[in-house]
Amino acid sequence: MMQMDATDKAPPEGPKAAGADPAEGLYETILAGARVPGATYRVQLNQAFTFQDAAAIVEYLDLLGVTDLYASPFFKARPGSMHGYDLVDHNSLNPEIGTSADFDALHARLVERGMGLLLDFVPNHMGVHTAENAWWMDVLENGPSSLYAPFFDIDWHPLKSELERRVLLPVLGEHYGKVLENGDLQLSFEHGAFFVRCYGNPLPLSPRTFPLILEPIVPSLTRALGEEDDAVLELMSILTGLGHLPPQGETHRSKVIERRREKEILKRRLAALVAESPAVAQAIEERIRVMNGQKGEPRSFDALDTLLENQAYRLSYWRVAAEEINYRRFFDINDLGAIRMENPAVFEAAHRLLLQLMDEGKVTGLRIDHPDGLWAPSTYFCRLQRTFFLHRARRALAGAEDGKGAAAALQSLLLGRFDRDAEKRPEDPPRPLYIAVEKILSRSEELPRDWAVQGTSGYDFAALASALFVDRSAERTITSIYEGFTGLHLDFGTLAYQKKKVILESSLASELNVLASALNRISERDRHTRDFTLGTLTDALREVIACFPVYRTYLHEGTTSVAPRDAAAIRAALRAARRRNPTTDASVYTFLGGILLLERPPHLAEQELASRRDFVMRFQQLTGPVTAKGLEDTAFYVYNRLVSLNEVGGEPERFGIGVDEMHRGNEARQRLWPSSMLTTTTHDTKRSEDVRARIHVLSELPSDWAGTLYRLAEATAPFREELEGISAPDRNEEYLYYQTLLGTWPFGAESASPVYVERLVDYMRKATKEAKVNTSWINADPTYDAAVEHFVRTTLADGPETRAFREALLPLARTVAYHGMWGSLAQLLLKLTSPGVPDIYQGNELWDFSLVDPDNRSPSISECAGRSSRTSRRSGARPHPGRRSRGRSSRMRVTAASSSTSRGSPSKRGERRARSSGRRALTCRSGPRGPPRITWWRSRGGPGTRRSSS
Repeated sequence: MMQMDATDKAPPEGPKAAGADPAEGLYETILAGARVPGATYRVQLNQAFTFQDAAAIVEYLDLLGVTDLYASPFFKARPGSMHGYDLVDHNSLNPEIGTSADFDALHARLVERGMGLLLDFVPNHMGVHTAENAWWMDVLENGPSSLYAPFFDIDWHPLKSELERRVLLPVLGEHYGKVLENGDLQLSFEHGAFFVRCYGNPLPLSPRTFPLILEPIVPSLTRALGEEDDAVLELMSILTGLGHLPPQGETHRSKVIERRREKEILKRRLAALVAESPAVAQAIEERIRVMNGQKGEPRSFDALDTLLENQAYRLSYWRVAAEEINYRRFFDINDLGAIRMENPAVFEAAHRLLLQLMDEGKVTGLRIDHPDGLWAPSTYFCRLQRTFFLHRARRALAGAEDGKGAAAALQSLLLGRFDRDAEKRPEDPPRPLYIAVEKILSRSEELPRDWAVQGTSGYDFAALASALFVDRSAERTITSIYEGFTGLHLDFGTLAYQKKKVILESSLASELNVLASALNRISERDRHTRDFTLGTLTDALREVIACFPVYRTYLHEGTTSVAPRDAAAIRAALRAARRRNPTTDASVYTFLGGILLLERPPHLAEQELASRRDFVMRFQQLTGPVTAKGLEDTAFYVYNRLVSLNEVGGEPERFGIGVDEMHRGNEARQRLWPSSMLTTTTHDTKRSEDVRARIHVLSELPSDWAGTLYRLAEATAPFREELEGISAPDRNEEYLYYQTLLGTWPFGAESASPVYVERLVDYMRKATKEAKVNTSWINADPTYDAAVEHFVRTTLADGPETRAFREALLPLARTVAYHGMWGSLAQLLLKLTSPGVPDIYQGNELWDFSLVDPDNRSPSISECAGRSSRTSRRSGARPHPGRRSRGRSSRMRVTAASSSTSRGSPSKRGERRARSSGRRALTCRSGPRGPPRITWWRSRGGPGTRRSSS
């Protein structure tokens, strides 16, 4: 059910007046006004590709058939950000991307071409640990007494007593004492306030602790200037004021406002005093010098240590975060702090500029990043649609001739009808704004019908379209080759379970501990469950989360009974956890299951039910990050059987799909989510669609692959190193490396360019660390890392010693490049003609052989920036070495020709692209077994006419 903001509540429905409802036509107009893109083009905006650069390619995109520019986040982010997901101010444009005038010029270009702007918006988190984030800096200065403390998801009363009313800052490169005594924490004074600079970055100090700095200078100033000196009297007055500030633990709003007001006045007075009194300025400067200590004299840092221990934050070694972090993060990234978007004040503050841009028509739709991190996604989407509707209604009624009273009455009528429609149709809520969500769906999972969105950002389509081009009949052979070469016999389900446990025991251990503590408090309140120990509850939680079959469930504040889809996922996880732990007392899983399923025992108080629901919602916010880190960022780098299947939203254990499943996916999308996005490459994919298409070909050439594999291994044997009985790289990493080479080898190249070598070095470094088998980001093995890098560089060197390697690699590389090209074109055509909104990732209308980020986030589309209709058949710039090469126009021509179907209404596009009469769906067959062909499959009677795809 939609929740209303208190300031915008609609009146109860009363008897209708005679005659037509004056708001009727306007209501329908607003609801029907959502701009559904025909085809989108994703650009990564940053200092290397700005608003001006985007404006320069608008004409080219229009000619390509794109209807809407799809932009990465462009609100102010931390300096140097290349992606924008670490935003620090929701209400400012990123100055590195451009000015308001630059953005307006981009908007004008889009309007000229009748194009819209889809914006990637980040509601879950912000970049923290940076002075540019004013909200976070205020929290560090004032603790729970900050106006912005409720904006962040901080546990001010954590398990560790030393963190009571403090936030952990895991920003140090070494243990705190070592960093302090090394002089890396330096006290400074600026504009009436004191800061401590941590590696040069300023952290604010609480004004209530300024006396620890200032009081020791009073005696010497009094002796030098006299007790009645104006400077001394002013300093004493300032110290009195600082001592009377409400403490940082005070959260009553009147006291918070008092502290906020008085501290700023006292800072201004101190700044003025220092400016007017050289004696005071000199005394403060000397005091700072003394407190900053002398390297080699540990006791000289005691005063600074005392000062820091009295702050609203606790500086710590970055490794401490895994076990003691007390603010919610985006996954395990310490400098991305989660915000509480369920708080109406946060929602209003974070959407102010966004709503303004949408009011002005400069942003026409949204892609919502990481909705699974939100407290209650369905509530957020409903609130967003409702707020947008309210703004649209106010704008439409702004010029009402009958005056403000009539406009307000009509607005209430409109809002009342909106709320009634949302309540009556919970699975089909009003959607006046186009919203696509970044949601990863498992095989049997559907997008929740109560989400007021138009569909996903396309990972579900990408998984289907990619798997369609894998030869399922070769599964046993490819598996045998993989197991024979690596010596591994991996069950992907077991591997995923194990890797999720690794995450819960390492980078997200603190989140698990907090959740277990909450469950322990619940168990202690019931005499039937109080004997469950904290350790038992922690183990049970770990097991259930590791067995969870989906990213998360979606209970919300109003949930009284669990939805069938969520109940099924919870029960499946409980069954799997019991099965994997036969020696554990099953009653603990019964207890946990009752909590997760919101079972209500007799006489359970309403307050206790609310406490249990709160626990479940916290549980939901943890399962998503654990699944993402355990699968996408760990298991996908270990299960290397056919790595083209190891993709976000994909299922590596499932060796391809059949044509009928592709049809079913298209039919379901057309029926339920006809405006969902269709993507094949994004900024988060592990490999571009062209790389995957090449690797898919190996499923059609298993014998060739096996022969090449062993010849490559023989040729590279001299370059491997043995480290304490372990080969570097090991056989599994080597297997991944050879597939990566075949997927990315530049067209026509006889040897590797220096740029290509660096890309492969960077990729293998990331892949081996993400796998967490022989090395990792947290516990790096420099010797092993160096050995793997040496292996990559040596094998790719252009010399006689690697001639056998090249002779083994190149024949198969050329074969998979050729057939992969046709498979990639077929996949592209499938995307552009299936039900939904096709999306093209920057530069992917050309051949692109990029790997996981940051390789796929380079400013590669700059080569398209100057292109227009007169030059679109030839590139105006040299291709990026190793990423783009000959034959680029073939991919562009397919894109431009097929994108013409994107023009028109969504329903018409769906009719043209989908099933029922005539052509049911497009499927493609391309590979070494015969000439490339495109087949139009009809609804009945099997395949229709076959034509050569050339």
